[in-house]
Amino acid sequence: MALGADGRDVLRRVIGRGALLAAAGALLGLAAALALTRLLSGMLYGVSATDPVAFAAVVLLVAAAALLASYVPARQAARLAPAMTLRAE
Repeated sequence: MALGADGRDVLRRVIGRGALLAAAGALLGLAAALALTRLLSGMLYGVSATDPVAFAAVVLLVAAAALLASYVPARQAARLAPAMTLRAE
């Protein structure tokens, strides 16, 4: 913000980076979960090991948590006054 960015730019950048990390984590998690379906099939009751609804629900839940976790610090960063932050450094 000290170099000319406004609050929306800071918010968009921080949330965008959080979304990118969440997407990468979701892809790696899906790949690992699909690779471990045989191991997990004996522990599941009433759901198949490759149930697409369960996989989608978990991915959406984790994505929502990741976006919320990146939104809160992004909102705080967007509210900071650049002069006060630079003086503190």
